[in-house]
Amino acid sequence: MSEATQSRPGPAAEPAAGNGDAAGRVVPLVSVVVPTRNEEGNVGPLCARLEMVLPDEELEVIFVDDSDDGTADEVRRVAATAARPIRLVQRPPERRGDGLGGAVVEGMRLARGAWVCVMDGDLQHPPELVERMLGQARTGGLDLVVASRHEATGDSRALGRARRAASWLCTRGARMLFPGRLRAVSDPMSGFFLVLRDAVDLDRLRPRGFKILVEIIARTPGLRVGEVGFHFGRRLSGESKAGAREAVRLGRQLLSARVGDRSARLARFGLVGASGLVVNTVALAVLTELGHLYYGLAAILATQASTAWNFALTERWVFRDRGAPGVLRRAALFFATNNTAMLVRIPLLLLLTGGLGIQYLVSNILSLLALTLVRFLLADAWIWRPPRRVAGGRRAAWDYDIHGILTVESDVRLPELERFRVEELVEQPSVAVTTRRRAFASAPAAAGVAVARLRYTETLRRLGFDVDVAIGERVQVSASRLLALSPHVLYTNFVEPILRWRFAERGYALVHAACIADGDRALLITARTDTGKTTTCLKALDAAPYGFLADDLTLLCPDGRVLAYPKPMTISRHTLHAVRSANLCRRERIALVLQSRLHSRSGRRFALLLARTHLPAATINAITQLVVPPPKYQVDRLVPDVRIAAEARVGALAIIQRGGVGDERLAAPEALATLLENCEDAYGFPPYPVIEHFLHSRDGARLKDVERSIVERALQGVQATLLRSETMDWASRLGGVLGVAPQPVPAPAAAPLVGPVLEAVPGTAADG
Repeated sequence: MSEATQSRPGPAAEPAAGNGDAAGRVVPLVSVVVPTRNEEGNVGPLCARLEMVLPDEELEVIFVDDSDDGTADEVRRVAATAARPIRLVQRPPERRGDGLGGAVVEGMRLARGAWVCVMDGDLQHPPELVERMLGQARTGGLDLVVASRHEATGDSRALGRARRAASWLCTRGARMLFPGRLRAVSDPMSGFFLVLRDAVDLDRLRPRGFKILVEIIARTPGLRVGEVGFHFGRRLSGESKAGAREAVRLGRQLLSARVGDRSARLARFGLVGASGLVVNTVALAVLTELGHLYYGLAAILATQASTAWNFALTERWVFRDRGAPGVLRRAALFFATNNTAMLVRIPLLLLLTGGLGIQYLVSNILSLLALTLVRFLLADAWIWRPPRRVAGGRRAAWDYDIHGILTVESDVRLPELERFRVEELVEQPSVAVTTRRRAFASAPAAAGVAVARLRYTETLRRLGFDVDVAIGERVQVSASRLLALSPHVLYTNFVEPILRWRFAERGYALVHAACIADGDRALLITARTDTGKTTTCLKALDAAPYGFLADDLTLLCPDGRVLAYPKPMTISRHTLHAVRSANLCRRERIALVLQSRLHSRSGRRFALLLARTHLPAATINAITQLVVPPPKYQVDRLVPDVRIAAEARVGALAIIQRGGVGDERLAAPEALATLLENCEDAYGFPPYPVIEHFLHSRDGARLKDVERSIVERALQGVQATLLRSETMDWASRLGGVLGVAPQPVPAPAAAPLVGPVLEAVPGTAADG
């Protein structure tokens, strides 16, 4: 059966679960996404050829249409009689600003297949190649297969000379900006590729213009990439959309992916370069006109003068937040870089002046501008790069990228963010954490950006819980060495509250709720701290093939999507009894006896009582967790065969409550208020009551209102159910809330031989 669906305000994902979606349709193996603009004459022939592709597999076709002609009507006509599902997203003019790349991302969001094939709608990409691409992906264990015009068996003669030359230049530029990630890709400008849907975090992409492949590769570290060659076909109908405007957009896209949030620093570097250009030009004119030197030699000497000028300003203004010891080393590298650049610049200068007859001062300016971006990337990534290793080879920084929304760099490992760990950040971190003794006393503001400062310190100051935070263009945190030794406290009691309100600034809400998914439908499970979310979540995962997204905090998008936030679970021996196959060794099970007693519900209540006294409660908490770390384990240690999902869409909200019996449907305002109250309950431990207002109400901002609005929009139309229980049997009732058949909860495992059974317990502040 075929279908044609139309979307005006925005695409709505169609849920898939198991072997079928919510409507009972079979989930395809491959979703073919075809972005179209005025391709009316090509729709029928393309769909006819796609009918013959992968005849033994399920396949769907998704047209994302930005046309002004009858393309959408033609898609509907073809879909009415097609043997395979054909779906249509018709984008209104106001949603077309991100071009073909944005259309592809919208199609990928709707795709139900495990694999997504992106191809043009003009028949220049042969549909018959999809089967070969899928075979190579499966046999090679690849995440991405690119159909390349430049691979040995490929051919691009149908492009024409001018477009081949432009493609060659764009490819060289992209490979220069991303030499590592594009090393195995001969054709990063290809619009024809097959990608594993779950390998790409769509929220990380910033589509702009008509080239999306290079964006996916640049912003998705660790992709396993392969290629197949293909002959680029001739267009049968319509006109090419390539042109000078799209080339400019591609350049902006590449710079955005490479430079990212370093744009303010690049602007400062550019201003320094502009001032150096004046110095260089004046020095060149003086040496040539007054000193009567040959202009090539004069250019070399003028470069030394402008390099000294540029280094002084770059050191004191552009990179002053990285002003560590080693200024002579940086100066030597800076001079070496600028003089090495002359190996390129001087021949370019001679070509422009001697070969093309351009006046030498103008040629000098053009040659300097051509190398500015390259020099900035070298300065940022090499000369002024923060140190990443210390004596003995130990890493001095751990990098975390949370769905491309926020990034964190820390000189101590933050175990709660382990699932977001990356080898290296492409951009400057949103939050930088250091536990070195030197605070960020000299942290500069970006141009035009004010920096707000706060210091929280207890009686023992640097020997105890002591944190200095500066918030401007990014957040910089300097913590005492005690917190380096107690990273759970550093993250949970300080970094996590910062992330919560930084997410709100970016349009996302970090809410206190566990989250599991049946196919693409997510169930949020919220409760007061210490109620039993962790145990309930584990029981549900152990009993049924739900996907796991989060145990304690869930990241909500205003459009109703849920992004995975899989922190380690804080467990007790009671929690351990909820699952059948926990992969804990005997030593860990024995240690759990003491950990459960200390990091229990009663232990937390005692800690909250301490917080009401004049004792240094945060310091005591840090020392306690240093001596006896909380029992935190990743979900796949507790349920070894669990599926960790990347994202889903909110389908229901369950609020679990101790005491009473029965289920009760809640009105939307009551459900929203309860979820927000539970969020506040998660952050009650010091120093949050002191730093809260600073984090969410700086400079007149009211991020609490922003967060509330995000959650309210995300929960629109979502049914909320209050589950009361005296026996904590919530797990067996979750299926009914989500609208699936109830799953029997397995009998608990036999009790181990050591210690009494205790209740499920969180660690501190936001665990539960």
